[in-house]
Amino acid sequence: MKMKKKKDEELQLWTKEIISEAVLMSFNKLQPQALFKNPIIFATALCAILATLATLDTPDAFSIQISAWLWFTVLFANFSEALAEGRGKAQASGLKRSTKNLKAFLYDEQTKEKKEIDVSLLKKGDIIICYPGDVIPQDGEVIQGVASVDESAITGESAPVIRESGGDRSAVTGGTIVKSDWLVIQVTSEKGESFIDRMVNLIEGAKREKTPNEIALTLVLSGLTLILLCVVFSLRFQGETIAKESGIPHLDELSLISLTALFVCLIPTTIGGLLSAIGISGMGRLVKEGVIAKSGRAVEAAGDISVLLLDKTGTITYGSRRAFEMYPVGETHYDELLRNTFLASIADETPEGRSIIDFCQKNLKNAFPRTDSHNTFFIPFSAETRMSGVDIDHGDSITQIRKGAVDSICNIVQRNGGTIPHDVQEIVVKISKEGGTPLAVSVGSNLLGIIYLKDIIKKDIKEKFAELRTIGIRTVMITGDNH
Repeated sequence: MKMKKKKDEELQLWTKEIISEAVLMSFNKLQPQALFKNPIIFATALCAILATLATLDTPDAFSIQISAWLWFTVLFANFSEALAEGRGKAQASGLKRSTKNLKAFLYDEQTKEKKEIDVSLLKKGDIIICYPGDVIPQDGEVIQGVASVDESAITGESAPVIRESGGDRSAVTGGTIVKSDWLVIQVTSEKGESFIDRMVNLIEGAKREKTPNEIALTLVLSGLTLILLCVVFSLRFQGETIAKESGIPHLDELSLISLTALFVCLIPTTIGGLLSAIGISGMGRLVKEGVIAKSGRAVEAAGDISVLLLDKTGTITYGSRRAFEMYPVGETHYDELLRNTFLASIADETPEGRSIIDFCQKNLKNAFPRTDSHNTFFIPFSAETRMSGVDIDHGDSITQIRKGAVDSICNIVQRNGGTIPHDVQEIVVKISKEGGTPLAVSVGSNLLGIIYLKDIIKKDIKEKFAELRTIGIRTVMITGDNH
């Protein structure tokens, strides 16, 4: 499935579409069942109705003004909530557009034929095949093949991971990208139930549940409103009693309009009206910063964080591991290691492979090894073998140069009858302890040396950690690059 890359447009809050929809929703939310979910605004709406009825009975400028302000308060509370919901839906629609009008290759295991269909037609149990550069359309299980998959859109981990059939590395997520080789995948999610779909539902906030703190605050505000209701409207009877004893015929200051206005001014209308909008808007702001909050409870829990666990690749570092140093082992010379590493990396199109080529070119100083295209066979990097290399045919013999994961290269050396130099393990452990990734290079039965791949730390990351520590948050780095 191919997906054309487009530059993401920044979502604005004050767009014509969002505002017009929010205005319409403000009136739709005047329904009793919608207002009753917010007791304070429900009480304000009842006061607005009473004030309107009193105004119709004895219309005057004061009554009309009070009634208008009460209805404005109710509509503004509805508008703020509708505006926050509209923004979340607009952000969710951006995720929906990422999978719109995309194609997938339906695969027949028996005939080995593939058929291009629209992604919307995929259903649970379908078998699809994905090639390098394809976006995996739905959550699924790998049933054939081994490939490296870019899951950065889902996990934030920029380094590709290996996905293969069988074991605990067979699950794939919709929206991730196949980087090498190919995969035959069986779809395991129904339409609308994939990981991307669940993220859309979270952002839209259509079924947002109240958090424990929000429920507690609502109860407190509702209790306070009930108390103030009793206090304010008891003033009418107290005033009439005092007026009668004082010989005053009636008190205009204690009319229904005045008491209604006093009641709405006393109750926490602003907090009650904006409470749900604040929660939705907060989750929307997190999405804009690239953070998905699964619930309002998660946002509240963030305020109690004292320890922050951070992934290394793509979070603390830029995520593109680059060649930092090379260590010859045994009797290998440094230049010999550089030349063979250069040859073994020519067919490696991964970012790490390109960085190794750059490192070799910089240190060889134009003394590049030459090969004859007629007797040279390049072997591209494969997720299955976890190595790349080159075979050079000399007529009576073939020189095999390989570069890749340390365990894979060690296995090749031992199969060819070679031995592993004693200092290899020491170098590998040293690189791993420093948070780097070791690769090995071999020629035939000889292991020549170790390549040190290092993540580049993001700019100003130390200053950001210092800011976290000043507010009492301790930071811990977690990496899965090495055992």
